[in-house]
Amino acid sequence: MKKYGAEFVGTFWLVLGGCGSAVLAAAFPDVGIGLLGVAFAFGLTVLTMAFAIGHISGCHLNPAVSIGLWAGGRFPAKELLPYIVAQVLGGVVAGGVLYLIATGKAGFDVSAGFASNGYGAHSPGGYSLQAALITEVVMTMMFLLIIMGATDKRAPQGFAPIAIGLGLTLIHLISIPVTNTSVNPARSTGVALYVGGWATSQLWLFWVAPIIGGVLGAAIYRFIASDNT
Repeated sequence: MKKYGAEFVGTFWLVLGGCGSAVLAAAFPDVGIGLLGVAFAFGLTVLTMAFAIGHISGCHLNPAVSIGLWAGGRFPAKELLPYIVAQVLGGVVAGGVLYLIATGKAGFDVSAGFASNGYGAHSPGGYSLQAALITEVVMTMMFLLIIMGATDKRAPQGFAPIAIGLGLTLIHLISIPVTNTSVNPARSTGVALYVGGWATSQLWLFWVAPIIGGVLGAAIYRFIASDNT
């Protein structure tokens, strides 16, 4: 239960910190942090939690990561469902806290997006479903490659949180204009439920694509690393 609690808290921080920066600070008048700031916010949530709870639960914070690590032989199947439930609950609770904060400002409109992921008319840059699918698969694939490589016993020890956090930052720098960057079904669910409508109707993509990408990334890493194990 301590591991599941750690995943709940870690995912809570990821959604509150990452989506909170997008909702509250990205376009704040005159001194907004912009896309660069949001990208770093997501990376910093993972970096800080990896140091804080990595030794407790492994700091997955993401169903696609848990499934990818299972596919890569790094995580037991029996713990998949409890981890995913804890992650999604953490994301949804964080979304609720963020909603309570954001609605404290007059004129706030949750239907404007609330940092939800989307494609087509709901893509920040107007990108198509195909573009969004490819982006989410490839970005999550690379994320799993980074995670598995950085946590390999042959990698330099103690630096994995930095590599993983910066990797997620780079992923956001690339893909925020396309989908608002998911690569994490719990992150997507945590805010989409409060928007409803288009956000929940498009949510399927941000479960399917990251999971496919996570499994692909794990398979590729196992292939390229197998000769040296």
